Amino acid sequence: MNSQNQHDLIVSGIHLELTPSLKTFVREKTERLFRHEERIIRMRVELECDRNQASGMQFTAKGHIQIQGPDMNASVCADECHKAVSMLVDKLDRMLQRRHQLHRVKRNHPHAVELDAEIPKAVA
Repeated sequence: MNSQNQHDLIVSGIHLELTPSLKTFVREKTERLFRHEERIIRMRVELECDRNQASGMQFTAKGHIQIQGPDMNASVCADECHKAVSMLVDKLDRMLQRRHQLHRVKRNHPHAVELDAEIPKAVA
């Protein structure tokens, strides 16, 4: 994989002002995911702030990965925005590792195929 590739990462904020430092933090954290899995087409991170009077500020980080095959979605809640992003990236990383492990097991253990018809012999 070429390290000069610009990955398609979309960062959006809901009820939250995205500062340049927060965008940089998200980009640095998600770079690990792009290094692990080169077949990621696009990744979208949504950061949401919920200001309840009873519980204070609650941050929700949602991640959507478009990849070859089924898309992957994860959501994490925390009391700090940076903590929520870190937990989200860790969760998505575990999901990608599990997906990779399942594909590797499937590739290394092919299933036998039974044919009803008789295979013709090669004529020399």
